[in-house]
Amino acid sequence: MKAITLYKKLDSDFIKPGLSDDWFQYMCSVADFLTDNFKKRSMGLVCDFTEKVDKVYTAVFPSNKVMREILENKENNALLFVHHPSIWDIRKAPNIFSQMDKKLLEKFKKMKISIYNLHVPLDNYGKYSTGTSLAKSLNIKIIKPFAHYYGGFAGIIGETKYHSVDELHTEFSRLLGHKTSLYQYGSEEIKNRRVALVTGGGFFLDALREVLNEGVNTYITGITVKDLHYAGAHHFAKRNKINILGGTHYSTEKFACMAMCGYFKKLGLPSEFIEDDPVIEDL
Repeated sequence: MKAITLYKKLDSDFIKPGLSDDWFQYMCSVADFLTDNFKKRSMGLVCDFTEKVDKVYTAVFPSNKVMREILENKENNALLFVHHPSIWDIRKAPNIFSQMDKKLLEKFKKMKISIYNLHVPLDNYGKYSTGTSLAKSLNIKIIKPFAHYYGGFAGIIGETKYHSVDELHTEFSRLLGHKTSLYQYGSEEIKNRRVALVTGGGFFLDALREVLNEGVNTYITGITVKDLHYAGAHHFAKRNKINILGGTHYSTEKFACMAMCGYFKKLGLPSEFIEDDPVIEDL
């Protein structure tokens, strides 16, 4: 497929009017590799290195591990589709996002592997969104979107088959394949079997206020560590008896990138999700 055709299709399907993002201000160290369009809007085509795309790789972050694995395949004319254009690691706070390795970017350019990013547009409620994809994987029946975020809706409110937060916690850990956090600030019983969900860094006060107004007492998200940044959210949840489940930034968002493989295959493009490592310290 012509690369420009694919880029235009992605833009049309996902980058809706009113959505915004702000990545470029943090990515000056790799500015020489970035497209002018990305510098303006912080979404869409990050690096334009090929004129045609024969295969698509998807990943949550463009980490060294992900980029090296793609390079080891020795393929030309490919696309790396990422949810984030930078790499999250809370262990490196306060610099929690680091930038792509310049030497690996040079190799991507030589091998004709472009990079395309959808952060807010993939968080925004829809068929392939981060919230929808995790909800489906947890067998949560979606009721409606919620949580305003950069012009879209980052979360979902839905119905689970589980009656207790312990049961849901067990299933959550099983699905993600590693330990998850449970801050049981409320009742063991999941009220009306309704839950709220915002992946990644979705543990924020405005979303929790909406959850409280919806009468929901169980909230699923990614980052739940008790640090200064999230102290207010923990205090609010505890005071209002809202149970919090955390599954790490990476693991709660990877299901959307896995789902995007289906999107690309419908366009006739072979697609492969590249696994990475969760940062357990998010919990």
